[in-house]
Amino acid sequence: MPRLLLIEDDPAIRTPLLRALRDRGHAVAAASTAMEGLRAALDDKPDLVVLDLGLPDVDGAELLRMLRAVSRVPVIVATARDAEAEIVRVLDAGADDYVVKPFTAAQLDARVRAVLRRGASPAAPDETIVVGGLEIQPRSRGVRLDGAQLDLTPREFDLLHHLATRRDEVVTKRELLTEVWQIPYGGADKTVDVHLSWLRRKLGETAAAPRYLHTVRGVGVRLSAPDGAP
Repeated sequence: MPRLLLIEDDPAIRTPLLRALRDRGHAVAAASTAMEGLRAALDDKPDLVVLDLGLPDVDGAELLRMLRAVSRVPVIVATARDAEAEIVRVLDAGADDYVVKPFTAAQLDARVRAVLRRGASPAAPDETIVVGGLEIQPRSRGVRLDGAQLDLTPREFDLLHHLATRRDEVVTKRELLTEVWQIPYGGADKTVDVHLSWLRRKLGETAAAPRYLHTVRGVGVRLSAPDGAP
């Protein structure tokens, strides 16, 4: 049975969410402050943390950075903050997923199961994928660009690897959410856009001046080698 830790200060949200997640087969503990949540995460070692950002003692994004300094436990941020800059900031701090309130218990449960499935995925075959100056090594989860090692988050690697296996094909956001995040597509979900933007920066490009990641407006994104590269 998966063991979850819910860090949420609002009892009107925390209590029904605890009940609903337990009804769906999870063992769930709860904390109402950041420091209480940090202690519980370190002492109890849950399989996954669901984290609100608007906590009374320490902002949830700061708690996430503190947690990431000492633990790799998967974290789903569940918050009312929906600004793209905030989503980027939290994903940059190490969140595994981001869901905006209001959401149903069923939606959160689906995201929890998806994140836990990713963590239990078998190792990929050790076959280096080369696209232009990109070298992607699935087993070691390493990426080099023009000979230099890139520092990618686990989700950035999964996204880049999936696009590389579909080289020169246009992959829709719906496909990426289904195949990489393993969650249902939501029309307002900015997760894919945020990760693509973040990945582009590490590849040294922008949406307006792409080298590898090419947006096909209204359809999806394509990974291709720069002109003249193999």
